[in-house]
Order: sequence, then C-alpha cells, then structure tokens
Amino acid sequence: MWTARVPAVAPGRAHTHRVLPDNCVDILWQDGGRPAFAVGMMSSAIVVASAGPVGTVAVRFKPGAAGAFLATPLHALTDQRADIDLLWGRSDADRLADALWTRELDDRARIALIETQLLRRLRHADSAACSGAALIRRALGAIDTSGGGLRIDELAGELGVSRQHLAAQFRARVGLSPKLYARICRFRRATAALKAAAAPDWARLALDCGYFDQSHLIHDFQEFAGSAPERFLSAA
Repeated sequence: MWTARVPAVAPGRAHTHRVLPDNCVDILWQDGGRPAFAVGMMSSAIVVASAGPVGTVAVRFKPGAAGAFLATPLHALTDQRADIDLLWGRSDADRLADALWTRELDDRARIALIETQLLRRLRHADSAACSGAALIRRALGAIDTSGGGLRIDELAGELGVSRQHLAAQFRARVGLSPKLYARICRFRRATAALKAAAAPDWARLALDCGYFDQSHLIHDFQEFAGSAPERFLSAA
C-alpha cells in the first residue's frame, strides 16, 4: 500500500501525468469527499489530471490477486474505473471512507484501516472467486519469468489446459488476455532497459527484450506509451 499527495499547482492550471500500463489493479481513496474507486488493468497509457493537491491512500494488487477482494470478473474493469461502493456496497464503502478522512490519522493508521477491511473481505470471499488461483499463479509466474517472451500456446500445453481455457481464466482473474499481459510485460522490460541505456542500440535492445525487430518494438511503444521510443526516452 502507498500514500501520496499530488503537488500543488498554479490556480487555474491542471497538473497532468501519463500513466503507463503496469499489469496491476489499484483501489484509491482520496481526501476531499471524493468517492473511492478501483482502476482495472490498462491496455494503453492514460493521462491523469488534477486541479490541485489530492491526498491519496491506495492499495496495489499483484496480478491475479484483486478478484478475491473486488468480487467481480476483472475484465469488466479493464481500461475502466468503478466507484468502490458499486463493488462493495455503499454501507461498507462509506464506513471506510468516513474512518479514513473524518478524523486526524497518520498514514500508518489509514493503511491499517484499509488492511483490516481487505482481510475481512478476503475471509468472506466466495470460494468460486478463489478457485483456479493455482493455475493463474503458475501462468503468471511463467510469463513474468520469461519477461513476456513465452508463447501462450506453449504455456497452455505446459499447464495441461487448452489455450481457450487459459484465456478465459486470465480474462476473469487477471483482466487481460494472457497474450496482452505478456506483451505489457515485454514492454515494461523494454522501458526499464531503455531508461538504463546511456546510448541505446535500438536493434539490439529490441532483440534483447524479446521483439522480432526494431519496428516491432516501435509498434508496442506507440500502442502502450503513445509515443515512439526516442520520444519516450527524452520525456523520461
């Protein structure tokens, strides 16, 4: 879990920042009476704007973990945000929001309140929401270890399931297809390598990160970052 406050900006101007796909699901609680909301998996970059400082307490779920806490198929949240009262019920959501923001608490105390609520929800999670978790953990581990380079049909064969079954489980329990999840893993690997390179050799970087060639790398940067790799690097 983490806490943050968006920096203050000049009156009449919005602070904006670009958020890239990161293969995570988040829930955010913000001060000022704003409703808490969940943000699903992302398939492309988004630009987030704020008109002023916003105190935020958030929880970030590892891939495959959010479903037990949100009680909804995660593909319904992909590229979406949903107010948490729609997922948890208004009474639970309002009680937690009141406890977080209606009295003076430090960050540690706010995080403890959220942790208590999440553990309570986990204890009462529908067993159906937790079934199949072992398959998804194995699939996620294999894709992550390969840096997104593992072929999905080979992965399905190693797990002893059909590609269609794996895709359906992934969409419900992770929020993306396994192929798209793997592509974002590879993209994240490339962005990390790009930031670490003093003078990148684009062709070599593409091959090292599992791309067929430089044009393949450029295509994924255009899709997931909204810019070519050179522009991404200059803005980093």
